[in-house]
Amino acid sequence: MKTMLTRCLLAAAVAGVTAASAQAETTLRMAHFWPGASGINEAIFEAWAETIEEASGGDLTVEMFPSGTLAKPDAIYEAVANGIADIGATAQGYTAGRFPLSQIVELPGVATTATQGACVLQTLYDDGHLDSEYEDTRPLFMFTTGPGGIHTIDTDVQRPEDLEGLRIRRPTAVAGQMLDNMGAVPVGMPAPDIYTSMQRGVIDGLSFPWEGLKGFRINELVNYHTEVPFYTLIFVATMNQRAYDSLTPEQQAVINNNAGMKWAENAGEVFDRLDVEGKQEAADAGHTIREIDDPLDHPDWQKPLKDGIESYLTELEERGLPGREVYDAALDASESCATQQG
Repeated sequence: MKTMLTRCLLAAAVAGVTAASAQAETTLRMAHFWPGASGINEAIFEAWAETIEEASGGDLTVEMFPSGTLAKPDAIYEAVANGIADIGATAQGYTAGRFPLSQIVELPGVATTATQGACVLQTLYDDGHLDSEYEDTRPLFMFTTGPGGIHTIDTDVQRPEDLEGLRIRRPTAVAGQMLDNMGAVPVGMPAPDIYTSMQRGVIDGLSFPWEGLKGFRINELVNYHTEVPFYTLIFVATMNQRAYDSLTPEQQAVINNNAGMKWAENAGEVFDRLDVEGKQEAADAGHTIREIDDPLDHPDWQKPLKDGIESYLTELEERGLPGREVYDAALDASESCATQQG
């Protein structure tokens, strides 16, 4: 009888350990809109997922849903907030008007590389300037593209006037306003829709960083490129708060240790590398590439760009938001980030 009781207790103990172990193993669903075979997915998100799994000893795994398969690009942030996805990465500008202070980093002159832009955006968040915009999720890290230029199918854009009447895909309302000031017709659409829209003649060109031209195969369709860095697109990788709260303290520590500036700058470095590859791809294809040096001081380009900056900051002031304060903080962060990375 005593032997039987001992065996029962031992079996119960083993079952308890097994159940606890099973409970500790968690799969997190991550949604984003980049193609699964893109360098962004492989070098940023898959690399992050592998790090999480290794650091947790297999207790945490990340199931990836690229190409908008779990949520459409403009619905990814909301999907994370509502728990449809546990983690998501998306462009803040895809949710118009929701992240107005964050989008200050998109303005011309704030960053000249993706690594610098990521550092600026993450610094603003870490310093508390953007807290109110992310209260419904738990941001992991923030990052940006490199500066975006103008790319067209058959128009050689050398001055703003050359954009007159052209239907240009704009990434965000902020960039769209500047395109409108230059005489273009801004057309809003998520990045995955650009290729087919250009094939069908819906748009004549787009505003995009070099990385995107490679990742979304746009170099196959355009022939002219104008390097006038009038915007930088910002992104956030963020987590559902309830999903985070459900993790064990050890699992939470793994997430915490793989968030913040380290991964922000890592993402920026990936974008910078892919920018170089995207531009080289266009050059190898024999495309025409125009480079506009110092556009904020260029006689043709400075007015529409500076007007765009002033217009956006004034709009934030009218909404009662500390736009100029955050803009000044962004410029300060830009200088310090450039120094650190130089």
